[in-house]
Amino acid sequence: MENKFAPETLCVQAGWTPKNGEPRVLPIYQSTTFKYDSSEQMARLFDLKDNGYFYTRLQNPTNDAVASKIAALEGGVAAMLTSSGQAANFFAVFNICEAGDHIVSATSIYGGTYNLFGVTMKKMGIECTFVDEDASEEEIAKAFRPNTKLMFGETLSNPGVKVLDIEKFARIAHAHGVPLIVDNTFATPINCRPFEWGADIVTHSTTKYMDGHATNVGGCIVDSGNFDWEAHAEKFPGLCQPDESYHGLTYTKAFGKGAFITKATSQLMRDLGSIQAPMNAFLLNLGLETLHLRVPQHCRNAQTVAEWLEKQEQVAWVNYPGLKSNKYYELGQKYLPNGSCGVLSFGLKGGRDVAIRFMDHLRMIAIVTHVADARTCILHPASHTHRQLTDEQLLEAGIAPDLMRLSIGIENVNDIIADLEQAMKA
Repeated sequence: MENKFAPETLCVQAGWTPKNGEPRVLPIYQSTTFKYDSSEQMARLFDLKDNGYFYTRLQNPTNDAVASKIAALEGGVAAMLTSSGQAANFFAVFNICEAGDHIVSATSIYGGTYNLFGVTMKKMGIECTFVDEDASEEEIAKAFRPNTKLMFGETLSNPGVKVLDIEKFARIAHAHGVPLIVDNTFATPINCRPFEWGADIVTHSTTKYMDGHATNVGGCIVDSGNFDWEAHAEKFPGLCQPDESYHGLTYTKAFGKGAFITKATSQLMRDLGSIQAPMNAFLLNLGLETLHLRVPQHCRNAQTVAEWLEKQEQVAWVNYPGLKSNKYYELGQKYLPNGSCGVLSFGLKGGRDVAIRFMDHLRMIAIVTHVADARTCILHPASHTHRQLTDEQLLEAGIAPDLMRLSIGIENVNDIIADLEQAMKA
């Protein structure tokens, strides 16, 4: 569906356009394989000369419909679903990089992604330099090397909810002839479309707000089609030189703006799997149909809760970009004028022990490792996801020992506040 429609319409209508007599609702193509009448038809698919389906590990009609909906929402030319947000980030990077290459990433990113770049991909021969995203352009530029292939950041960092200066990162990346990849999970395309600020590729953990119901792990990669791979052909041989595993086909010459996603599908998905199940894509689509309704409610609730927390005597600090006192308020107004997300962090006076006692007294708000779904939930990283670290190591990782990550749901905000209040009194 063309991007001339408003985001609300795209959430409901994009991706699946039924023909006469076809199902109005996107069907689940729960089949591993697809039939053809002649050997030649199948051969043309394997040569990438025709579009079509032959095996669900590579492409499936349900998955493609949902991927094209997300591409339309982000304003991109093509997208690919993956089995998780982790797989999306890995594929997006590995589609450009190989052993001996280097990437530059913001320091404030999701812990799983930090580990992927800093530990696992290092074992594969791809090095990462982490930079303070708030540093000057000159300072960040020092991290680049001749073998740097891309730059990475998150629109809103998890769990710190820092706002990325996307234009600044895009300027630095493009000055060094590399694309900027932005993980837009927390903001979603309802609140921010990074391509409009110069990003080249967007990734999502669709597990979060896009699904919205904590039923369905998944990921997505979207390509803007804007980065000129051929202009820096020596940096990107995988895209700009013949692929011997596909009869010497060159992706940029054969697929133009579709080169990046075609290579990711026909090479990485072929060899590594990590496909999203059609049933999961179907459930994700149901979530996307109400994304434009849920995201504003998450933001309204989170803003109200953040303002309430800021006034409480027992609260030591609150971090939410919608607060005027927040370090990222101005950047938030620039990139996320309609609201950031439903996630905030805060600490109580008395530190770690008080935080644990407070959480144990919550009634409606659940202690879970998830974030960004319909139900309000809370996590204490020092006790849970990062419990192996000392207080000194926690601070080095940018996590205060008293930090609680509160993911505000779409319930009645007075009920959320009442639960926080009774737990504080207890």
